[in-house]
Amino acid sequence: MEGLVNQTAAAFAGRRVMITGGAGFIGSRLCTALCQAGAMVAVVEPPSADLRPLAAVLHQMQHHPVDIRDAAAVQAAVIDSQPEYVFHLAAVGITDPFLPLELALAVNTYGSLNVFRACFQSMPTGSVRRLVHTGTPYEYGEGAQCEPTPINPYAASKAAAFAIARMFHRTQSWPIVTVRPFQVYGPGQPAGAVVPAALAAARSGQPFRMTGGEQRRDFIYVDDVVSGFLLGALQGVAGRSYDLGWGHTYPVKEVILRLLAGLPAGMQPQFGALPYRPGESMELQADPESALRDLGWTPQVNLTQGLALTIAACEPDRTWASGTTFSR
Repeated sequence: MEGLVNQTAAAFAGRRVMITGGAGFIGSRLCTALCQAGAMVAVVEPPSADLRPLAAVLHQMQHHPVDIRDAAAVQAAVIDSQPEYVFHLAAVGITDPFLPLELALAVNTYGSLNVFRACFQSMPTGSVRRLVHTGTPYEYGEGAQCEPTPINPYAASKAAAFAIARMFHRTQSWPIVTVRPFQVYGPGQPAGAVVPAALAAARSGQPFRMTGGEQRRDFIYVDDVVSGFLLGALQGVAGRSYDLGWGHTYPVKEVILRLLAGLPAGMQPQFGALPYRPGESMELQADPESALRDLGWTPQVNLTQGLALTIAACEPDRTWASGTTFSR
């Protein structure tokens, strides 16, 4: 799969690219692939960001220590880097159900607005060929065809940002494409997500407390998601959104049991130890048809392969958190 990502990234050789949130789980892999392909990459991260995921390629990039809540600083970063392609991944609260609404709106909604305006009002028309905005399936509750029914501040603020992106395309013809990764997993994912949390508990010998795990999610390996971002920039139709998922789901409980089957026996998850969240979406399933039609994108790494790759990437001497809980 890494070869397919690199092959797609090769189309950006010599191109100017800006990535917000480039030190994150998906963003760092996107940055690495583009740097290795010979793109001229500028990364935008707040001054306090942990840049260690970018250690291998940071010397190849322009680094802008900018909080996207600062409109003037975002504008200066865009003018300085002169991007042709922009990947907007910066956000807060993806695994934090208690994120204050004010913070979610400030970063995920108004911060996105700052990025959109900087790219299309500060630059000559046509300079930014495509801006790829990151959506979330949690905007939509029980399915992408339903009205938005977010259950937490993160999802609500992302739904608002998506609506703003669509508005600007319709009224200003700004070339914004939205990609909507579903249940992303893979090596290097932050500990708050379900797969690394279960791995952490297994490695530490601590109980893994979670809900009953009957929620069904469309699990998608991180490299498949990165290829979807790249193809979204190259071939996405402005104004459209693309689900990045398989189009079928697994119960979270089943995924955890399959994950643990690949590890030495020992830890048993405590299903039902935590309650479901109020308004919990019990099924989130991608509709990948438009991604196949417009982007030529299909996922390549199935769940069995992806879990094996995730386990294999775990370092034996890694320090694992204890007493991890997860409620989604």
